[in-house]
Amino acid sequence: MWAYESVFYQIYPIGFCGAPRQNDGIPVNRIQKVADWADHIVSTGCNAVYFSPVFESDSHGYDTRDFRKIDCRLGTNEQFAEMCSVLHDKGIRIVLDGVFNHVGRGFWAFQDVQQKKWDSPYKDWFHINFDGNSNYNDGFWYEGWEGHYELVKLNLRNEEVIQYLLESVRGWVEEFDIDGLRLDVAYCLDKDFIRRLRSFCDSVKQDFFLVGEVMSSDYNPFLQPGMLHSCTNYDCYKGLYSSFNSMNMFEITHSLLRQFGPEYWTLYKGQHLLSFVDNHDVTRVASILQDEHHLPLIYALMIGMPGIPCIYYGSEWGATGLKQDGDDALRPSFDQPEFNQLTEFIAKLAEAKKSSKALCYGDFTSRLLTNKQVIFERKFEDERVMVAINADSEPFIAHFDAQAGRAIDLITGQTHDFGGGTEMPPYFAAYWKVY
Repeated sequence: MWAYESVFYQIYPIGFCGAPRQNDGIPVNRIQKVADWADHIVSTGCNAVYFSPVFESDSHGYDTRDFRKIDCRLGTNEQFAEMCSVLHDKGIRIVLDGVFNHVGRGFWAFQDVQQKKWDSPYKDWFHINFDGNSNYNDGFWYEGWEGHYELVKLNLRNEEVIQYLLESVRGWVEEFDIDGLRLDVAYCLDKDFIRRLRSFCDSVKQDFFLVGEVMSSDYNPFLQPGMLHSCTNYDCYKGLYSSFNSMNMFEITHSLLRQFGPEYWTLYKGQHLLSFVDNHDVTRVASILQDEHHLPLIYALMIGMPGIPCIYYGSEWGATGLKQDGDDALRPSFDQPEFNQLTEFIAKLAEAKKSSKALCYGDFTSRLLTNKQVIFERKFEDERVMVAINADSEPFIAHFDAQAGRAIDLITGQTHDFGGGTEMPPYFAAYWKVY
């Protein structure tokens, strides 16, 4: 699967492109901005883009009006297809947000129900009770997503709904040549629908990738055969930044051992979860880390651990943003990309990841662990890579149980003797490929 050897770049298009927060109905080709950034995306080492919602919606994109029309605030279907072609020509795969659990109140079928009530042929597309009333005084009650009644829950047991969504996906493949989907709130989706979707996507395009947004710490129900290829690794998200802020590398290592360690009870050995240090829903990592020296180190840890790394646009150069300041603070429009020391370092990490079978597929073994230092081994077939982090402001001499030899740092290209006492300078990260 191509995704297992990729580094993703997440874009929230409505914010990224500077579109109005509410749909003003005015078509503007803003999506061209992504094509303008294509060379920058390549320069970061990323070779896949995950787009948050792009289809016609009421406001933020997760309140869809029409699954077959690109949001007019971003442009037309033709303009989106042109942008996709530019990315593909650069060797960048494309994954779209599949928002299948709910739609907006402006969704065309729901509007038909609003107008015709019992006489609407689409009344069974939703979970409706005509004996009640909604907060919007529709004359009927309906189920919203987790109490948000601007988000109308779809009936994924209705065959017409299922066919509408599947044929929409077919259209996205045919029109935009997409390579996969990220399923919004996958934990809420009917599991039979997920199986139908997986089977359908397998038939439409070879190696079509499905990753689900799952907030709990149990991903196994979604990773069964015939289900998803991956889930968002929220279980490690908090541990990544918390381990640095509390100077307690035991926290993230415990989570990684629980997920990928050598014991028989390990939860996700051989699986490829989507790893991240921030995204469009959480505080930017540059704003949450207490020591700025840890910013490159957290990326080295995230990209080196088992999983599929995902970089959120702007964070590759250290952009800041606090969740308490609202969505606009997390989803801004930048005039142009920046390329600084952090960006360059992330690019080196990404290239090392993509070039190493051990970093893409290797198992996980903890080799050294203190509060401020961690070294773990990724091994695949005959390739061994040690991921080493020193979060301390002081140098550290690492003594750990590993076969001695020569090592090359996949980040810097430098070679050195390995084993015995290996020195780790302050605020240090390395991917040592051991021979």
